[in-house]
Amino acid sequence: MLLRDRLSLVEVFRITWKLDIMIILVCTLAYVADTYWLKRHISIPASITGVLGTALAFFIGFNNNQAYDRWWEGRKIWGALVNDSRSWARNLLHYCDASKAGEVPHIARRMIFRHIAFLYALKATLRKTTDPYYEGYLSKKEAEDVSGSRNIPNAILDIQAADLQQLRMLGAVDGFCFRELNTMLAAHCNHMGASERIRNTIYPPSYLFFTRVFIWFFVILNTFMLAESIGFWSVIFGWAVGFVFHVTHQNGNALMNPFEQNPMSLPLDSISRTIEINLLEMLGHQPLPSPVEPVGKQYLL
Repeated sequence: MLLRDRLSLVEVFRITWKLDIMIILVCTLAYVADTYWLKRHISIPASITGVLGTALAFFIGFNNNQAYDRWWEGRKIWGALVNDSRSWARNLLHYCDASKAGEVPHIARRMIFRHIAFLYALKATLRKTTDPYYEGYLSKKEAEDVSGSRNIPNAILDIQAADLQQLRMLGAVDGFCFRELNTMLAAHCNHMGASERIRNTIYPPSYLFFTRVFIWFFVILNTFMLAESIGFWSVIFGWAVGFVFHVTHQNGNALMNPFEQNPMSLPLDSISRTIEINLLEMLGHQPLPSPVEPVGKQYLL
């Protein structure tokens, strides 16, 4: 996630220089084709490019709106996970009656540690990586038990449910507290499922493919039209128009998969580390991990 609300010209050029070269090359070829061949046969009315540009702008706007909805939904899910994680730890620490059995505080602490493992395992699953960091918050047996699962975060929740039932059997939580804790456990599962839904539901490739095709068609047609009135300057203006449309479309593409590791994606590393620090601090654990540092002081992963 970007930390600044503006980009320098150097950063813009570093991001778009390949696209700039491609647009200039296409516009130059279109200008040459119009100058030495096309204008002898047909004159392209300005109204055609005007109508096409308007329709294309609406189409790109729709794509970007849908992409931002996916990104924002993912941000709301992980924002809810932050709050639910703190509440989960607080309830386990203060609602469990430690006087019922000597094992109760240990069970509550390991359930909080296990929740941190759940978050890091979920992060690794969403990013399709094999980060074993979550294993540090599980016992050796638990790590072995969940390693063979196709859905490690879900397997961790299964162990959480078993321990929650054990707390109830020990009389450490009454029926009301058990119900509340079980509701929170179900909420963790719901957040996991919602995140997996976003990750596993690809954006229709036909939208992306035809949008790119239509943009290039518009850039070429616009250059044809401008070449008849302003000559070689049509290459510069064609580049300007193509740059606006292409970059606007690329901004939406960068948000379509919010769990990937790029500057525009959600900062899952930072969010997970924040929750980890909060929960360990509630347990009185020392030393606490350091917050995730921005990459180049520009964005968080």
